[in-house]
This record gives sequence, structure tokens and C-alpha cells, in this order.
Amino acid sequence: MKEWYESLTQREQLSLVLLGLALALYFVYALAVAPIASARDEMARQNEALAASLQRVDVMASQVLQLRESGAGQGNRRNLTTVINRSTAALGLQVTRLQPNSRGEVQVRMEAVAFDQLLSWLHQMEYREGLSVQEASITPGGGSGRVNATVRLAQAG
Repeated sequence: MKEWYESLTQREQLSLVLLGLALALYFVYALAVAPIASARDEMARQNEALAASLQRVDVMASQVLQLRESGAGQGNRRNLTTVINRSTAALGLQVTRLQPNSRGEVQVRMEAVAFDQLLSWLHQMEYREGLSVQEASITPGGGSGRVNATVRLAQAG
């Protein structure tokens, strides 16, 4: 190889050396610089997305603080026992025990109720009344299609 190189004219040797340097620079760029630049651009995009998300969270947090200070959140709190009594009476469900607790939740006990009516009532509590079912225990009881249920409800959110 050395003999071949030395057999070339000085101009061809210089051209070959410059071509080698150009290829070396290209490989350095292709293998090191380009991936780093691409990663930097991706991180910049992610940073912008996170900054926008943080800004939205800050706006929501300030709105929550304003609502707390103005007391607007208090007016939206409903008496759970009233909502439960009204809804169970409308569906003809017999409540055997209704027990509020200190966390603002209410435990409801029903015995020998129709399973379909119980599911309708739970759906109504979650989707129409906006309450959250925290816990539910349903066992067979009182005949075919009848169940005993203990449900713990709370204000959603």
C-alpha cells in the first residue's frame, strides 16, 4: 500500500490525504455530533412541553387557592345523607343503616334489595350525583336476585 501511495504524484497524494481527512470529519460528525445535536433538540422539545404543562398546573393551583379563599368550594358540598335518602326513596330501596363518618363519607347498608336496582342506584350516585363509591361489599341475600350491600360514598374530588 505504501508503495502504491509513493507511486502517486504529489498532487494525487495531497488529494488522497484531503479525501481521508474529509471522510474522517464526516464520520466524526455522523457518529458523534449529529446524534448529540438530535438529542439536544429532543430535550429542548420535552423541556418546552414540560414548561407548558407546569404553567397550566400553576394556573389551576391558583384557581384552586382562589376558590378556597373565597369559600366557593363550601357551597358545592352537599349533605350526603339527604342525597342518599332522596335517591334510595326514588328507586324504592330500603336502607337499613346510614352512618356518616368524620372524613365526610357515608356508609350505607341495604339488605335484601334487588341487584339491578342496587346497580342503578350506584350508577346514579357516581354519574348523576357526582359522588364517589369508595368501597362496596355485595353478598347474596334474601332470595333470588336479592343482595345485601354495604357501600361507602364520598364527595368526588
